[in-house]
Amino acid sequence: MGHLNLVPFEFWSLWAVFAISIIGLGYALFLRGQILRKDKGDSKMQEVWNAIRLGADAYLNRQLKTILPLIVVLAGVLFLSVYVVPPSAEAIERFPGATPDQLKLYMGLGRMVAFIMGAFFSLIVGQFGMRMAVQGNVRVAAAARSSFSEALKIAYRSGTITGMLTDGLGLFGGTVIFMFFGMAAPDALLGFGFGGTLLALFMRVGGGIYTKAADVGADLVGKVEAGIPEDDPRNAAVIADLVGDNVGDCAGMAADIFESYEVTIVSGLILGVALVAITHEIKWIVFPLLVRGIGVLSSIVGTYLVRGKDDGTGDAMASINTGFYASAAISLAAFAVLAHFYMHEWSAFWSVGVGIALALALDELTKYFTDTHYKPVKEIAGATKTGSATLILRGLVVGFESAVWQTIVIAVTILASVIIYWGKDPVFVLYGVAMTGIGMLTLTGNNVAMDSFGPIADNANGIGEMAGLDNKARQIMADLDAVGNTTKAITKGVAIGSAVIAAVSLFGSFLTDVAKVQAAQGVELINQLSSTGIRVSAPAVFIGMLIGGAIPWLFSSLTINSVARAAALIVEEVRRQFRIPGLMEGKVAPDYKQAVGICTSAAQRELISLALICVITPLIIGMLLGVEALGGFLAGIILSGQLLAVFMATAGGAWDNAKKTIEDGLHGGKGSEAHKAAVVGDTIGDPLKDTAGPALNPMIKVINLVSLLAAPILIMNEIQNQGNIPASVIITSIVGGLIVVGAIVYSKLGGFGKKSESAVKF
Repeated sequence: MGHLNLVPFEFWSLWAVFAISIIGLGYALFLRGQILRKDKGDSKMQEVWNAIRLGADAYLNRQLKTILPLIVVLAGVLFLSVYVVPPSAEAIERFPGATPDQLKLYMGLGRMVAFIMGAFFSLIVGQFGMRMAVQGNVRVAAAARSSFSEALKIAYRSGTITGMLTDGLGLFGGTVIFMFFGMAAPDALLGFGFGGTLLALFMRVGGGIYTKAADVGADLVGKVEAGIPEDDPRNAAVIADLVGDNVGDCAGMAADIFESYEVTIVSGLILGVALVAITHEIKWIVFPLLVRGIGVLSSIVGTYLVRGKDDGTGDAMASINTGFYASAAISLAAFAVLAHFYMHEWSAFWSVGVGIALALALDELTKYFTDTHYKPVKEIAGATKTGSATLILRGLVVGFESAVWQTIVIAVTILASVIIYWGKDPVFVLYGVAMTGIGMLTLTGNNVAMDSFGPIADNANGIGEMAGLDNKARQIMADLDAVGNTTKAITKGVAIGSAVIAAVSLFGSFLTDVAKVQAAQGVELINQLSSTGIRVSAPAVFIGMLIGGAIPWLFSSLTINSVARAAALIVEEVRRQFRIPGLMEGKVAPDYKQAVGICTSAAQRELISLALICVITPLIIGMLLGVEALGGFLAGIILSGQLLAVFMATAGGAWDNAKKTIEDGLHGGKGSEAHKAAVVGDTIGDPLKDTAGPALNPMIKVINLVSLLAAPILIMNEIQNQGNIPASVIITSIVGGLIVVGAIVYSKLGGFGKKSESAVKF
């Protein structure tokens, strides 16, 4: 690392951060060994568990085959992308003596390898983490037969494996790329972030469609029509539903938070490089990596503290919060020491501190609007007494209001960065926003553990019901499941907030990178984008913003439509099987594989078409309307996507928990008219909170990263053509537009010439 001119403390600190990333991965393997040594229960429990495991494996294998071709194509595109623009000053400094062609080869290979590494790491987080969640669920059910404390510990530590993979791999990738490329690292890091983000989009969208198609179909026929319990073994969709919990909330959410983790470090280092150019101090780049290293260590301590009372009773949520707050306290104390003795100023400390405060604030807001103990959910539950319509209206009210307050909290957070760096260069403010995102995701290990805890507890409860465990064990699992619903809602709030902060910091990187290319091409400072800003008054920019604001609505429409289409097939399949003689009497076993096949096919069909929309749309806007209009497009995406994602996630979560309060005995309990109304609300909310809402997070970041990667090329063409649009650009835009229209039509029609989902086998 001699090319970085580090002082001894910085040199050894970077190696320490690298070692911490390995420690985080080692901790995940340590927990894996602990979990696998636990009892898997009796043969009936293992039979149910094995069906879940096979269904999850089938889904992941199909998904991998679907996305690999696109990964290969994009890896080649990223390699070639560096050949269009001249080598950066940082690349020339990093590889002295290299010719321009050699520099392009080095940076092209670096970006391509980083892209593959980011995609591969995201895949590991989702796939390995989900498989460990599947291994944990049956062991939680087995432990619940004798101990609340042991069941809680197994469930949380199974989820912690995913959390530490997210922490360890994200930190490992960012650190290795920076150690090798030094100040030229942002060029390669863009590929790393894009790889992780693209895979997160696939896993989030695919997992969300799968889980809600199964859930909605199972609930409509099982609960509403047949009046049987949620995880009744006679329901042909019950295994698909349990598999869906894993592919959606384990694989999907883990990949989602992992790419936020990657993207914030990418934007932090890009803006850090800009600050190094201003201050000539490399501390602005080293500090984010040190913060991330501290976060990994604090998460290890905090997650290991989570356990129930020795007498077998206790509050699971309180124990989880204890671990979370312990990690937060350790992190803040370490950040303060780092700010005083290394940074020699407190602005960076306040930025990461604000990020942790933002995570806590979003936790509390989400809890207020979705937890059963607070007024909003109680009011929704009360509305069931007058039917489904009033229940749905009340849920819409809660969703709309929550979007307002969460947006205000994020706005105040960004304002805090302005205040912290008041009077300094605007790049400092943007860096502060990026550090807020890094601070917010400091406790990623804890957050992902909390999220994965939810589906693990849910699966354990389902296994317990299908295996006929005793009432004491069922009550323990029901209590853990209820807590899991709250932790899932909390982490959805954190994921959405982190997506917006990451997108804003990427937006800052977009302005910085465009201005850098403009300066290299001789554009005067007063005319550079960093000086003019994004002028909404310009018609082209306003058009870009309008289109950007519409994209999240289109994306949500397509994903919800896919869920509705697949759920209808599940409904017909479950109804058909209910008519099989002897099935309702328990004499004949249902065909679970058929429902799993329907959901698997539905989840895979949408992936490529939605990815094409995300990748091509910003390129068309940039080519036809210009780079500044592309900035307006990004602003529209961020604002519209934030409001819509929070609305859908909160409304869906509130409807879900309102149903659960009624199932616990409120307003007549299970089987009552109030319960039937609540199930309808929950069914509507399911694709909102678990498919469309969360899918907007990676969508926002994919579009931002594509724009950031394309911006240097677009601005060079814009300058060279003096604002004119060549015929080749028009033709390329028309072709791209036709591909986008084809992708939309393909999604709306359910594919061209595809086999029926019900014919899919695994």
